[in-house]
Amino acid sequence: MSPAHIKSPAVAAVLAAVDAGESPDTATLRDAVRALLTDLAKRAPGRSVEVRIPPYGAIQAIPGPRHTRGTPSNVVETDGVTWVLVASGRLPWADAVAQGKIKASGIRADLSAYLP
Repeated sequence: MSPAHIKSPAVAAVLAAVDAGESPDTATLRDAVRALLTDLAKRAPGRSVEVRIPPYGAIQAIPGPRHTRGTPSNVVETDGVTWVLVASGRLPWADAVAQGKIKASGIRADLSAYLP
């Protein structure tokens, strides 16, 4: 993950809220999710995996066959807090998947190589 995004005020605020056992502010969580999605899209350009963090954002990323119509064959979906934790390196990808916090389908849906 880009040091600029990990140190961004939105990401820092969400992590601080989680550490304090509180729910992050909705607007701050939205900004953190979008910043981390943007960072992933820059580091892993492509259109083979759709990463969905409802209701805050979705991107297509990861090199490979491009998805153009219908339901994508490679999809990752999770909630905003889980995405911030995984994308900042606080929660390992495999643990989040094993705990059912991330739904990942398709052969390219493992994002662990692109996350800290």
